[in-house]
Amino acid sequence: MKLQGQHILVTGASKGIGYAIADHLLQHKARVGVHFHSGESAAQSLASRYGEKQVSALKADLSKSEEVPGLFSSALESLGSIDTLVLNAGVFIPHPMDMDVREWYRIWKQTLAVNLDSVGLLTKLALDYFMEKKEGRIIYIGSRAAFRGETEEYLAYAASKGGLTSLARSVARSFGKYNIKAFVVAPGFTRTAMAEQFIGEYGEARVLEELSLNELTEATDIAPLVGFMASGAMDHATGTTIDINAGSYIH
Repeated sequence: MKLQGQHILVTGASKGIGYAIADHLLQHKARVGVHFHSGESAAQSLASRYGEKQVSALKADLSKSEEVPGLFSSALESLGSIDTLVLNAGVFIPHPMDMDVREWYRIWKQTLAVNLDSVGLLTKLALDYFMEKKEGRIIYIGSRAAFRGETEEYLAYAASKGGLTSLARSVARSFGKYNIKAFVVAPGFTRTAMAEQFIGEYGEARVLEELSLNELTEATDIAPLVGFMASGAMDHATGTTIDINAGSYIH
């Protein structure tokens, strides 16, 4: 996998899928901007393991729009350039229908701020940079929820991932002539801390019943595909969504 010399920013890279992606890219000699919000120790552990020349730990609260441009600027400054942007950061916060409407809407706005608004802003910043550079890749970590829908407690999450998917496809269609490629990776339930709340509420047996395979997807099942996309080997699949959901939803 041709990743040596690649400069890649991964959002939400201190845990779960993002951490697995960053670790995989680093194993293949990419230089990686490891974005985190609260998981500084995990981000610094990657820096300790691979060296500060290969890892840049970058803090930003993506729910605050004013911090988003600074993240992109810091990544550019520390990495020297950006070849691929991996937009993975997201929140999965329940807001059931019996919740007070003001609190329900607060969670709705928080979810969209992280999962979609920051993605839109980072996309704009990346497009400006990539058009000048005349090359770039954006990999969006979407969700099965964008296609199958989600349970009533996670309406905002499903809506945000639907918007993300449409954005990625629009980028692929509109900016391919600038040599900019865009992809969506759409996981189903993956064994991460973010999914543990759902698993704790409904039970792992219920989740497993939905799968065609016999085991829950791990974050490390997703990371190699992202690395393959970042390598340039899938450029002519720009605009594609690839499902990694253990056969729980096929469309």
